[in-house]
Amino acid sequence: MSGLPDTDLPNFFHEADATSVRAQRATLSATRCRLIGAVAAAVGGAFTLTLWTIDVWAWIALVGFTVALVAELYLALATPERHWYQARAGAESAKTLSWRFAVGADPFFLSLSDTDADALFRHRIAQVARQVSDAVPLPKGDASAPTQAMSALRESSLDIRRTAYLRDRTEKQRDWYTDKAKYNQGRATVWRVSLIAAEIVAVTLAAGRVFGGWNIDAAGVLSAVIAAGAAWLAVKQHSTLRAAYSLTAAELEKQMVSVRSATAATWAESVADAEEAISREHTMWLASRGEVNEDVGGS
Repeated sequence: MSGLPDTDLPNFFHEADATSVRAQRATLSATRCRLIGAVAAAVGGAFTLTLWTIDVWAWIALVGFTVALVAELYLALATPERHWYQARAGAESAKTLSWRFAVGADPFFLSLSDTDADALFRHRIAQVARQVSDAVPLPKGDASAPTQAMSALRESSLDIRRTAYLRDRTEKQRDWYTDKAKYNQGRATVWRVSLIAAEIVAVTLAAGRVFGGWNIDAAGVLSAVIAAGAAWLAVKQHSTLRAAYSLTAAELEKQMVSVRSATAATWAESVADAEEAISREHTMWLASRGEVNEDVGGS
């Protein structure tokens, strides 16, 4: 059965996708280290324990601050976050261009000769590659060329292209967005409840210092924990992603109706509309993180 799984996309897509995954892991790991180090430093500053001549908690505070500093310097100098966003933009752009080519959508209309369509695809991938070259190496050789599977699908009948596009692109993407929306809703709820609980405990401990004469600054430690939790939520953006993914899944559901009923005359436009729905979500994702690549992968 004809189709176009991700394994049959151009090598540039795979390189950009792998780079994005590595940079995302590096970003999140460094962020965790920075936040955990800050919390450890707060804990070390709140307590005192001397063994022989060594203040154990002071050392914990020192190590915590050092870890946080190193992580902060890594994030600032290596910029893995920026590489994550750029590489993801490159991968998603390559994917949408590949699908447009494989099913004969704008700008790779079936009226183009094979030579012209291939040349246009290479040109568009090269444009994307140049825009994200800080994160992803420029493609060499056939890394930007259409794959055999893409060309075979392009030469198929409208019914075969329609079935492949619905099954391997729109339905798969819709299900991904739906699942991710549910996941982020659950994570947002867990984090919000946890932060509220921590804030209640912090208020109780602060009141204990005011009215009960407690000497230990446990409320200060909890405030550091709460700040770290809020910072982590700002990075993960669970609530924002839930809303964006839910909206995109709903839009794709509508576009699938158009794709199913499209004729040869309206096919290219219907596919382009479905791809635009996916591109809009990714553009919003980039904008929410201070990165805007509106021209990448556009029609």
